[in-house]
Amino acid sequence: MDHLSQSTEAAAALLPPVHDPHGHLADLPRALSPWLGGKAPRPISECLARARDHGGWHWPEQPVIFVSDAHADAEGFLRSLVAAGVIRRDGHSLSLTAFGQAARIIVGGDSLDKGPSNLDLLDALAALRASGAQLDLLAGNHDLRMRMAVDAVRGPRSALREHLFVRMGRKILPALREVFDRFVTDDDLAALPEEAACAARLLPSKGWPKRFAKAARGQLSARTIRKEITKLDEKLQKFDRERAKVEMSHRALLAAVLKCHDIFFVPGGAYAWFYDEMEVVARCGSLLFVHAGLCDEMCRLLVQGGPREVNARYRTEAETASLGFYFGPLANLVRTKYRASDCALTRAGVDLLHRDGIHMIVQGHVNNHSGQHLRAKRGLLHLEGDITLDRASRRLEGLEGIGAGATLIFPSGDVIGLSRDHPTAKHFAPGRLV
Repeated sequence: MDHLSQSTEAAAALLPPVHDPHGHLADLPRALSPWLGGKAPRPISECLARARDHGGWHWPEQPVIFVSDAHADAEGFLRSLVAAGVIRRDGHSLSLTAFGQAARIIVGGDSLDKGPSNLDLLDALAALRASGAQLDLLAGNHDLRMRMAVDAVRGPRSALREHLFVRMGRKILPALREVFDRFVTDDDLAALPEEAACAARLLPSKGWPKRFAKAARGQLSARTIRKEITKLDEKLQKFDRERAKVEMSHRALLAAVLKCHDIFFVPGGAYAWFYDEMEVVARCGSLLFVHAGLCDEMCRLLVQGGPREVNARYRTEAETASLGFYFGPLANLVRTKYRASDCALTRAGVDLLHRDGIHMIVQGHVNNHSGQHLRAKRGLLHLEGDITLDRASRRLEGLEGIGAGATLIFPSGDVIGLSRDHPTAKHFAPGRLV
């Protein structure tokens, strides 16, 4: 049971003022309810007991706002910042509120793909940076896929790489359309060969499966190799359907991919800051923020070297990411769902984290309806903060309108899950649960 020192009315003061002159967030909840109801389920209670046994909870010294999985829906992202009370919007500009100036904002990955406005989302992030916000950008699997798809086309062609644009690139096609429309010039197109040669540069060549199986031996498991080969035919068919939707020839696609390299990965490029500043984990007291999850190897690295070491290794290895990296422990941070095929998180890794004072993972990656969710995974408490913001996902999943919401974490030990898809703001105070 949650023993609050404040009344429910006083706890409502945890929700910062929302500056919403146009009524976009009229259905945003303004009342709190206990996140877990009357009693925490046994798996969560066991996680809380382990936290108490290992020094209890240590909370950030400033409010932390977590927004994840915007998936290129700039409007959903901006409304989420308004809902969290950290920005005011005035036409196309934004400014920090007093609360926003005091808060740390963590963007939990998957900023790209799916949604209607990849470049507008990046422009919104740029405006947030320019406002003076304390901003952390975490990598998501979709952000990594963009990097790998672009690198596979530009880098040396080999059996291990030549399928990666199709393997990673189908969901970035809307982003490539936007890049083509905004950045590609007639001179860029004139410098490229004809359609057939451009297609050959983007797609795996004849005989790829046999060459890939031989080249991947020793880097990937036999099961993973078979799965990659089997899935590629299906991905090729989906790729062609999606390419038709964005109305791009292979020549236009190649021009957009090469331009992505210029704007994302060349110093001084329009969005070079996005990947330059991207990290993979952030720690605040007893909380670890990551896009997807952990494995035992990353638990050991976190305890031995801290987030700085994990981030440094991720940044270095992601620059030349291979499939071995994609299926390895560092990329596992952005793609795991604790499946049998993922790098394993066991009790040994969880115990390491607890002894180091990490008691809860705050993540995105697993999109939820009805707001944020608390789960016990592998004996470790996880707060799932992906609340299905982007309109592309919402349409597919039967959710109306534009998503909005955020996870707010306070120095007092209060955690608020805020979403327009849940009638109340969920309130969790783990240090005060018995």
